[in-house]
Amino acid sequence: MAPKWRELADRIADRIRSGERGYGPGDQLPHIRDLVEAGEGSKSTVHAAYKALEAEGLVTSSRGHGTVVRQQTPLKRLSTERYDKVKWRDGDEVAFIADRVASGRAYRRDEQTQAISLGPAPVAATAAHGLAPDAELYARARLVKEGDQPTHTLTSYYRPEHVEGTRLVDPTPGPAGRGGGFRVLYDAGYEIDHMTEELFARVPTSEEVKVLHLPTGEPVVELHRTTYTADGTVVEFALGVHAASRFAWKYDFKVPDSAQDLRGDQ
Repeated sequence: MAPKWRELADRIADRIRSGERGYGPGDQLPHIRDLVEAGEGSKSTVHAAYKALEAEGLVTSSRGHGTVVRQQTPLKRLSTERYDKVKWRDGDEVAFIADRVASGRAYRRDEQTQAISLGPAPVAATAAHGLAPDAELYARARLVKEGDQPTHTLTSYYRPEHVEGTRLVDPTPGPAGRGGGFRVLYDAGYEIDHMTEELFARVPTSEEVKVLHLPTGEPVVELHRTTYTADGTVVEFALGVHAASRFAWKYDFKVPDSAQDLRGDQ
């Protein structure tokens, strides 16, 4: 027989998943004392049930806001479609906005903020650029939110000679002007041609838990993206950290006849 806190957690989870009124995304669950008075169990039972729901990613708890049902529909994190040149070269739909549009979600350009610095970079970044480990790169570190909720961080590393004097080293919130960073590179003579992406699931650091407002037990997905021009020049290495439950990753690609058909092998 399951403990009382588990039975209570399962009943509340069923209400959340069924979309019952009062248990939808953004709704605040009853205060612990209210459930105790309603005969749902002792204070420790209700508290344990709420902690279980938080660990399962169904709710978030914070001082002053109580226990709130989380958004259960993740953003569609597109693959090749989000980088379509028509979006950023001929329009203004940069990658994070493309994800919002595909998900039917509202957005503001200032939901992306950034900090710019020039200095030592992670070994993965210098290696991707084919440089010595002590080489200095520009780091464009972004925090992306959906409303007030952070969804991910993304830091792009560039060679100084590729971006010096461009909008990519401007810390103004939002994308780097019309078309974003890829448009800036395009205008500077570095048209992107292909890229590789690697994904790693892992436990977040304490700093990532704080920055991304992660609930207890939620993992992150780390992204490594390397962007090339047609002649194989690396013009960006990006490292992203994504809250796992806030994205659904979609990949749609042509099946090659041989490994030589894959751009990533170049």
